Amino acid sequence: MVMKQIRSKQDKQRDSRKLIFLIVNDTRCKKDKSTKKMEALSFQYSHETGKSVWCHCLVTAHVVAQGCSYAWDYRPYYQEEYCQAERLEFKSKNDLAMEMIEAFSAQADEQVYVLMDSWYTSEKVINACNRKGFHVIAALKTNRRIRPAGVSIKIDEFAEKYIRKSDLHSVTVEGQGTYLVYPYEGSVSDIENVKLLLSWKDEYTGLSKPQVCLLCTDLSLDLVTIQRYYHVRWNIETGYRYFKELLGFDQYQLLSIHGIQRFWAIQFLTQNFLEFQRQEWMEQQSDLTLGDVARRIREEFFGQIIVYVYQQALEKKPLFDILKHLKLSA
Repeated sequence: MVMKQIRSKQDKQRDSRKLIFLIVNDTRCKKDKSTKKMEALSFQYSHETGKSVWCHCLVTAHVVAQGCSYAWDYRPYYQEEYCQAERLEFKSKNDLAMEMIEAFSAQADEQVYVLMDSWYTSEKVINACNRKGFHVIAALKTNRRIRPAGVSIKIDEFAEKYIRKSDLHSVTVEGQGTYLVYPYEGSVSDIENVKLLLSWKDEYTGLSKPQVCLLCTDLSLDLVTIQRYYHVRWNIETGYRYFKELLGFDQYQLLSIHGIQRFWAIQFLTQNFLEFQRQEWMEQQSDLTLGDVARRIREEFFGQIIVYVYQQALEKKPLFDILKHLKLSA
């Protein structure tokens, strides 16, 4: 009874706090293999292509809260050989993620959930979140070890040997479909006292590895809420798409890494300006995307040019002067 009252109090406190989602991930700016003079390029493994690509790699952080979605911070990742050559301190991707987590500040009335993929689900990153009072919801590789009934066993091995369809819960998450979920609560490798969700999206046939494995450090969350919160992580993937396809985030031709970092900073500012404008315009149109905002701004700017040319023509200004002002050639 006492535990129920404590859990109920925790739920009320959580419900009264503003939810902040801090999403940590990395992206690659691919370059042609013939590019040699551009600084800090290296071969990095890409999950998208399933092979190493010639690129720059950035670890980034994205913030989602109260309907807003902003690119927040980034750290370039350099391989150890480059750091030695340039006399830089080498930092792993986990180190860079921890820097951004530790730099992120939250108010007393805000609860932060850090969302990550399996690459960042390490003990030291989770401990960094714990020190800040942040909870973690992250994907986990199925070769990690759990201890059901005190026996150490790999997650995939446990799923294949001991989980049956009758042990699974059917969980429907709006916009994501239905999952068959096996919940586990306990330690995972060196990470203590967490909730684990072993999930199958497709029809469960038995003796199969879970398709999705999620770790959550907030034991008070139910299965549906954990899945729903983790789905917020998709914001950083759509953010990368807008960066590259809409803003040309990876289309730079600069040679120095200093200039390239300036370019990235401008890109972050541009995307956040578009998101800020989207929030303003959503009062009139609720289903706007960043692409819609960029197209609208371009159309309005083009309209202003047409008006300017028309006014100059009425004043009988020479065509050469108009083209020179617009920095165009005939």
